[in-house]
Amino acid sequence: MSETNNDNLWPAPTADGPLNATVTIPGSKSLSNRYLILAVLGAKPVTLVGLLRSRDTELMMGALSALGVRCDIDPENDTTVTVTPPESGRFSGNVGVYCGLAGTVMRFVPGLALFADAPVRFDGDDQAYARPMQPVLDGLEQLGARVEYHGEHGRLPFTITPPRHDGKQADDGSAAAKVSIDSSGSSQFISGLLLIGSRLPGGLELRHTGEKTPSLPHIRMTVADVNGAGGNATADEESRVWRVGHAALQLPERVVVEPDLSNAAPFLGAALIAGGTVRVPHWPAETTQPGGLLPGYLERMGARVSFPEEDGVRYCEVSGDGHVHGLGDFDLTAAGEIAPSLAAILAFADAPTRMLGIGHLRGHETNRLEALVTEITRIGGEARELEDGIEITPVPVERLHGEVMESYADHRMATFAAMIGLAVPGVRIVNVETTRKTLPDFVGMWTGMLER
Repeated sequence: MSETNNDNLWPAPTADGPLNATVTIPGSKSLSNRYLILAVLGAKPVTLVGLLRSRDTELMMGALSALGVRCDIDPENDTTVTVTPPESGRFSGNVGVYCGLAGTVMRFVPGLALFADAPVRFDGDDQAYARPMQPVLDGLEQLGARVEYHGEHGRLPFTITPPRHDGKQADDGSAAAKVSIDSSGSSQFISGLLLIGSRLPGGLELRHTGEKTPSLPHIRMTVADVNGAGGNATADEESRVWRVGHAALQLPERVVVEPDLSNAAPFLGAALIAGGTVRVPHWPAETTQPGGLLPGYLERMGARVSFPEEDGVRYCEVSGDGHVHGLGDFDLTAAGEIAPSLAAILAFADAPTRMLGIGHLRGHETNRLEALVTEITRIGGEARELEDGIEITPVPVERLHGEVMESYADHRMATFAAMIGLAVPGVRIVNVETTRKTLPDFVGMWTGMLER
């Protein structure tokens, strides 16, 4: 875990009354980076509209550019980006790819190295060296790649040498490549392989050998996106087997990116902590994003949730009165990425909650379970780690006190601390700018929500 320091502190504002705000959320990181990968696996340029412009997507576009892809940014709107794959269909080798701390870059881009013309080296932030990588790399080795580790086995940095075939063969009746991995640590291991399965001569049959599948909605998102690009991906979730047929992928010429519904969690959740109403526009009626489950979770905590439409725009509107219901045993397997936001709300609940099914959060940007317990305890609250989750036992708000809260270079821990600050005066956050990973102007959005 990171050591708390007093550099670069941001004083989290406290709500001085009920909220009444409309907050526009930038594009989905999960969809943005999946669309970027699928765009480069096609043969024609694709224009992505509403693309998230954040550190994670900048790292993805930088990685793709290193591999010979063109990413042209519209000079009048930087969220419109046209992606042009290499004309040959093969990616540039003898290059370095920098992953930063972006899980989607370090788990999705290595699959593209299968179709490079020479070895590709991958590196990242120092903190990324602690993030698990081995399952996706084991899968690539089963597909014929060679992986050379330059540090700890199964972690960054490493070099991938592609197999001899270029992945452009027509479907000649070859049998599907069979891969077995344990993806218990992250759904991204499965998604990273499913995204490139269509390019394999006979397609891919992927088996997850673990007992649980974390964040299944993210895998369903990947399956839907592959099929939306003309692929043939199917899932047998009970048997934990996914199949992708050989196909020539091609996204539509123009793709619009949904807002990031998980990034809406701190803002909509603020209505429960501070009271009042927060609205998020452009909320989809149907979505593959795990954040689509958020309104139902907030309703269970006592929020009033509605979806009004104005001038053709659909909103998610959440209202609260400052009273939060505890949830008892709560299975969050399907949407673990919003656990920090829910933890901030549940710290002010009327009863304990055990968030379960999120043991894999120990392998995210930081060990989020340990970080949440540390920070809740730091302000005078009560929480403890469980084998597969975290238990939060609320205390009276007057027992909580402001402290310097660590962000651990983790955007969701920074937004968690900002949510705590709504009701606990004196919270100061270390390196709130880590929110740029997915929310380029979080501070402006947060303070704007509180303006009266």
